[in-house]
Amino acid sequence: MIRRVLLILSVLVLGVGIWQRELISYGWMQAKGQFRILWNTRPVEDVLVDPAYPDSLKRKIRLIEEIKRFAVDSIGLNASKNYTTFYEQHGKPILWVLVAAEKYRLKAREWSFPVIGTFAYKGYFEKDRADRERAELDREGFDTRLNEVSAWSTLGFFRDPILSSMLTRDEGRLAELIIHELTHGTLFVKDNLEYNENLADFVGEYGALRYLNAKYGQNSTPYQAYLADKLYNERYDAHILRGTRKLDSLYKTFKPEMVTSIKDSLKIQLIGHIVDSMDTLATGHARPGRARPLTKKRRIGKPNLPNNAYFIGYATYRQRQNQFRQEFETRFRGNFRAYLTYLKQTYPSL
Repeated sequence: MIRRVLLILSVLVLGVGIWQRELISYGWMQAKGQFRILWNTRPVEDVLVDPAYPDSLKRKIRLIEEIKRFAVDSIGLNASKNYTTFYEQHGKPILWVLVAAEKYRLKAREWSFPVIGTFAYKGYFEKDRADRERAELDREGFDTRLNEVSAWSTLGFFRDPILSSMLTRDEGRLAELIIHELTHGTLFVKDNLEYNENLADFVGEYGALRYLNAKYGQNSTPYQAYLADKLYNERYDAHILRGTRKLDSLYKTFKPEMVTSIKDSLKIQLIGHIVDSMDTLATGHARPGRARPLTKKRRIGKPNLPNNAYFIGYATYRQRQNQFRQEFETRFRGNFRAYLTYLKQTYPSL
């Protein structure tokens, strides 16, 4: 009897392994990548007393400690052991994210994972594997985009380290990044990537402004420089989201019998117009704070012209900013702790 039960269990395990071999293989790859990083981290205390490590970068590490304390004490984000270790990348990227969208519809390709839910992107610690899956999605007819990632949150499953690439950022953008990731560790809603990323972006920017104001004042150069970036980014948001809506309207006019070459021509023409009209965002004092893929150099017909994967990925992070801002300012009158309490009670977190 016991032998029969063991045989049945073995067959079931083997069957699940074959059925979910891609998920298991992917999970093993990600686990190896994550543990490789964790295994090679150093305690921040050791880095700070290492005479071989540059003082300029040590100051950035101390800034991260300061930003984290501010985020917990003044904003109300959850305390954690994150950013108490350090990982040296030696100038190399370590994680890539793949986004895919239908070619004539603004609908993302989604991937589902145990526990954490469904995502409109897929991360890779191995670039070759990311390239292979991107090529496969291209062959299937998707628009794709592959980006390097500067930071991520393990949602409390591991102790997230400081990455050496973080230390290249100025103080405002460093504060935004750290507060963004700490927001994920405070509130992360399963199967709602758009909500999670928009919230983290909103809190990251709000928290960075509060941090710079508390440290330097509103008239200071760090505050005003970050604010100029933020204002430019808001104009960029509005421009890209307008373009996203125009693309959506265009795709809804496409009929199944329409010739593919005509669809491609209309699509490229509209995306080219979105790129070329970027000039309307320029002002005398603003400077773009994030690397932007849409520039006047990217003309119609060039291989680096943005595609649906870019617009889908951008909307995932930015299209609900006004909703959060309005709710925070009108309903909660700028009381962030009350707003955060409300969000925690309204949206169950992992």
